[in-house]
Amino acid sequence: MLTISDLEEISAARLQDAQVLCAAGRFDGAYYLAGYSVELALKSRICKTLNWMDFPATNKEFERFRSFKVHDLEVLLKLSGLEATVKDKHLAEWGTVKAWQPEVRYRQVGFADEIATAAMLDAVLSLMGEL
Repeated sequence: MLTISDLEEISAARLQDAQVLCAAGRFDGAYYLAGYSVELALKSRICKTLNWMDFPATNKEFERFRSFKVHDLEVLLKLSGLEATVKDKHLAEWGTVKAWQPEVRYRQVGFADEIATAAMLDAVLSLMGEL
């Protein structure tokens, strides 16, 4: 199981990794990790909303919680209890971030350019204050 602190620490680390990769011109990896940082932040928020001490991390731990084993940011946002707040205050940023899918890690090299990655990072940084 991952504690709320674990999720928050990993989320912050992945966002920092994304920023470093972007600065180095490694836009595909930066884009992927920026979206992944939001996924982790939302899972942390779900724990807080549901008063859970931790979030399942392995297949065994997910056995009773299959409905929470998702990577879809729209679903995670809804489960977090923050949907109305995020969409009211950060609709444009959410529109950028929600396009992320974990499958982007399988796209061909060069799928994310500097402009798309910068927009993603800006949107993620804006949203992190709410999450």
